[in-house]
Amino acid sequence: LRGHFGSSSDPSTATLPPPGVRARSLAPPGQPPGMSAKASKANKAADSINARLQLVMRSGKYQLGYKTTLKTLRQGKSKLVLIGNNCPALRKSEIEYYAMLAKVGVHHFHGDNNELGSGRYYRVCCLSITDPGDSDIIR
Repeated sequence: LRGHFGSSSDPSTATLPPPGVRARSLAPPGQPPGMSAKASKANKAADSINARLQLVMRSGKYQLGYKTTLKTLRQGKSKLVLIGNNCPALRKSEIEYYAMLAKVGVHHFHGDNNELGSGRYYRVCCLSITDPGDSDIIR
């Protein structure tokens, strides 16, 4: 089907700007070129969660790790559970099930287990917030 409907799949015939002329970016002002509006919105949401999580780390109470997260969920002390993006599927579904029973919110953190360890070289797949402190992370 090469050349079907008059389209050329030959990359050498692509139109390029003349040498020395830069192609204009169609990104809105204040947004880096090459980044879509949806990507920047997701980036802002991730930054917001990270800032709120740092505030919880400073002023609130939290439990790091799988076992202590399940304990706080069973005891009804947990307010919000954050799960890293590289948490094993079985473990993730078990935490989600416990959280559903306890009527606790679950946030799927966009960072891996090193980033969820709050910047201190802890590798944790999940984190349970028991007291948000000054943060408004629990909406």
